[in-house]
Amino acid sequence: MSFIIRLIFAFSLVAFVSCDEVKEYPWNPDWTQTQPEPEPEPEPEPGPTPGDTTTTEKPDTTQTPEPPVVDPEPPVEDPDPEPDPQNGKARLVWIDAAANFEDYANDADRIASDMARIKETGFTGVIVEVRPTTAGLLFKSDIEAELDMVDAWTDNGYVWLKRTASFDYLQAFIDAGKENGLDVYAAINTMVGGKECPYGLGSHGPLFDGSISKDWASVINMVGGLKSCMDLGTGTKFLNPANDDVVAYLLGILEDLSAYDVKGIILDRCRYDDYELMSDFSDVSRAKFEAYIGQELANWPGDIFTPGADKLNGNGTDMQKKWMEFRAKNIHDFMEKASERVHSVNPDIRFGAYVGAWYSSYYFSGVNWASPKYETSSYYKWATADYNEYGYADHCDIMIIGAYASTSSIYGSGEWTMQGFCKKAQTLFAGDVPFIGGPDIGNSTGFAEGGQGGLMPQIVDACINSSTEGMFFFDLCHIKMYDYWDDIKIAFDQYISSLTPEQ
Repeated sequence: MSFIIRLIFAFSLVAFVSCDEVKEYPWNPDWTQTQPEPEPEPEPEPGPTPGDTTTTEKPDTTQTPEPPVVDPEPPVEDPDPEPDPQNGKARLVWIDAAANFEDYANDADRIASDMARIKETGFTGVIVEVRPTTAGLLFKSDIEAELDMVDAWTDNGYVWLKRTASFDYLQAFIDAGKENGLDVYAAINTMVGGKECPYGLGSHGPLFDGSISKDWASVINMVGGLKSCMDLGTGTKFLNPANDDVVAYLLGILEDLSAYDVKGIILDRCRYDDYELMSDFSDVSRAKFEAYIGQELANWPGDIFTPGADKLNGNGTDMQKKWMEFRAKNIHDFMEKASERVHSVNPDIRFGAYVGAWYSSYYFSGVNWASPKYETSSYYKWATADYNEYGYADHCDIMIIGAYASTSSIYGSGEWTMQGFCKKAQTLFAGDVPFIGGPDIGNSTGFAEGGQGGLMPQIVDACINSSTEGMFFFDLCHIKMYDYWDDIKIAFDQYISSLTPEQ
């Protein structure tokens, strides 16, 4: 499938879904299609580098995908203590900033009342987003301006929603969390610097208002040459993870966020942008990559990817594999620094990230979220022998896994089932970090029209019992839109009643 078609596909979704953006996988057509029954999983190929049997490009509906790779080692259970049998594992709900802005931006009382209902439903905590893709903060910081508006689809169409209230948005959730005995995690969209909105609505964010340099923006390897993402029309504008100024800026934001009394901090979109393998080809990235491999490239970026290339050559040339290793290193190094900065302010804060659970293709985003103990190259031919060194799970205290599968793919053992995503994550994390997996109940196939309350017990069972620490739902706006409160409470009550002291 061509890059342009995928962009058109992603754009159409944004126009359709009323709860703002589809989380994390705008390029992947699999999430909107009914998933086939998993094919029999083959044994790994013999030899020192067993071949992976995944496709080496993003799933394409015009091709028949090869069967998924299977890991011979059994899942490694998390070493943390078992949950309280009376209360069970963690049950969190994600609260997207833009999707819930209309309800909460100017109404602290609404925050308090909804937090009470979240508790009554059986949740044990929330993940409240305090930096959306437009950038701008919903907490106090000297680094970046407070968020004053977001673009959103409302009953009045696609508009700017303004924030005029002066109360501390994050603190309101913290206070309501304490009142109701709920854990509060704060989430930020990380490698983003603003957004150019469609339909002529305009732009927002530090990349547009001049508070940070446009040179920090990601540079894309287009057919017509290298172009800043700032010059490529509408969409979220990402920052270059290899840029030291970007790293310093984001660490400053995290330092200020760490001063709040939250249970944890979760980094979303801590990755390369939605142009995937076409980014980032800035002068900064070139200089760092050449230093990393110890040689100058005569033909940039053609020695790695030809202009406009958005997939690997076969399983990847040696230079392409080294480039993907380099990108994973940049994200790994940022995560390591971020963990250190957060814990320097408050050693008790749990630090982690949200990632899409589709590890077999997540390298498109420049991320290795697994444990460094997971030998990626033993199962995937696109990985170098050193790729595993840049798995960052050991720098995290908690991970949130988007097990975003369709209504017909709740149970299973492989990717693109909710249960399979979570089971696979156990192997990938190798006991380094506890994790919470869960579904998107508003955008994934079968969920977009609502009416899926009867599936909630199966969803809870599949996710909470296959994740080491618990489960989450994305997003609160979907629970409210489709009135899933009672359905989720029933599912949670059934889960709690199933527990015994031995579990």
